[in-house]
Amino acid sequence: MPNPRCELHFSNEFELLVAVILSAQCTDKRVNLITPALFKALPTPEAFAHTTIDNIYSYIRSCSYPNNKAKLVHAAATMLIDNYNGKLPQTLDELQKLPGVGRKTANVLCSVLWHQPTIAVDTHVFRVANRIGLTDAKNVLDTEKQLLARTPADALYFMHHWLILHGRYCCTARKPHCEKCGITSVCNFYKENN
Repeated sequence: MPNPRCELHFSNEFELLVAVILSAQCTDKRVNLITPALFKALPTPEAFAHTTIDNIYSYIRSCSYPNNKAKLVHAAATMLIDNYNGKLPQTLDELQKLPGVGRKTANVLCSVLWHQPTIAVDTHVFRVANRIGLTDAKNVLDTEKQLLARTPADALYFMHHWLILHGRYCCTARKPHCEKCGITSVCNFYKENN
């Protein structure tokens, strides 16, 4: 996978923020089905901040936890308007002040939008990095730290995408598809189970 990239569809920074918040415990495919109508109806942070939570809910009801996510994106848009002049802050710490934005989401935004040297660790990245032997971590923060320390600087931007896509399509949670994997020669899981 020479040029992996984010599978969420977006056309600006705010749209990616909303899409990543919606993607928690939900597939990117489902989020990509929801967001075109949502962003057409509510194209700016101001539009999100000035509409009702019920209106946002009406567009996102087919994703997981729509009640909570409607509240979070409304609150995040309101905070962007009130505290950041409608613009996303570009630091991990400031991004995490936004409702619905934890460390993983902030890392996704920093990496995808501004190519900052970060690695977002979700369940796929955590599982795959440990399974193949890139890390030996017990939690996502340690996985992030180990990946940052062990990944060459020129590969940092791609590492999250490589691992997440490998976890979605090849090294799946219940039954990894080792028979079609291109990295079995360096994979601890493969070596231990074959």
